[in-house]
Amino acid sequence: MINSLFEKSCTIVNSLADWQKEAFEAFEAKMNDTYKPFPCIPAVIGFTKNELRYGFVGDPREESSSLELGEMLTSYSEQYRSFGNYTSLIIFFKTPEELRNSYNAEQFEQLFWDQLSSLATLDNMEWPKHIPEDPHHSLWEFCFHGEQYFMYCATPAHKNRQSRYFPNMMFAITPRRVLQEFNKKPTFAERMKIKIRERLGNYDKTGIHPSLNTYGEVDNLEWKQYFLRDDETVPIKCPYHRVLKALRIQEKDKKSD
Repeated sequence: MINSLFEKSCTIVNSLADWQKEAFEAFEAKMNDTYKPFPCIPAVIGFTKNELRYGFVGDPREESSSLELGEMLTSYSEQYRSFGNYTSLIIFFKTPEELRNSYNAEQFEQLFWDQLSSLATLDNMEWPKHIPEDPHHSLWEFCFHGEQYFMYCATPAHKNRQSRYFPNMMFAITPRRVLQEFNKKPTFAERMKIKIRERLGNYDKTGIHPSLNTYGEVDNLEWKQYFLRDDETVPIKCPYHRVLKALRIQEKDKKSD
């Protein structure tokens, strides 16, 4: 079983466990589909250029899976600058049939935030000083190991929003540095954004989610884009607030000791 980051190669893919191979091949099919192109063009480019990195973890309900994810994201955080301008970390969770069939989008949403909560408690590095800790600030985004990340989650429960569908629960974790590099050419970036939205309109069975926006804009909240529900609803309050509260309590306990 692969327990570390890997890049696409026939040798490695052929050595995977059955569920891992099925998950990777499903992802490969999405990236290679020219009849119905996947909307996120940079992700497709990253796949084609072999700049994406992949990891497999266990059942998203298990605490051990969070530990595996934390180790992989730590390793990725230390290496990603050498992977290329279109790199992201793709994480496939082992998703048993009963989980696929019984969980709805909102239940997977809870698993997603549980995983981010666990990552926050596992992080040994301080939160970057230039990033607000309040998720309801327009400049907030998830940070781990000193790096800023855009988080994307896909699940088996997404039926209308096919751009967020995958047979396994899946994360795509993209460094902010990669997105900044992509946006260095404003005209190119704007054309790409328009094309991505065109593809979204053709890919999904429902309209573009109202939460999709641009990082740093005053009316933008990043956390709302991490997990898009299968309809247009959003949580009233960011679930990450619970994590912040718990972390502050832990910090106070440490100082009192």
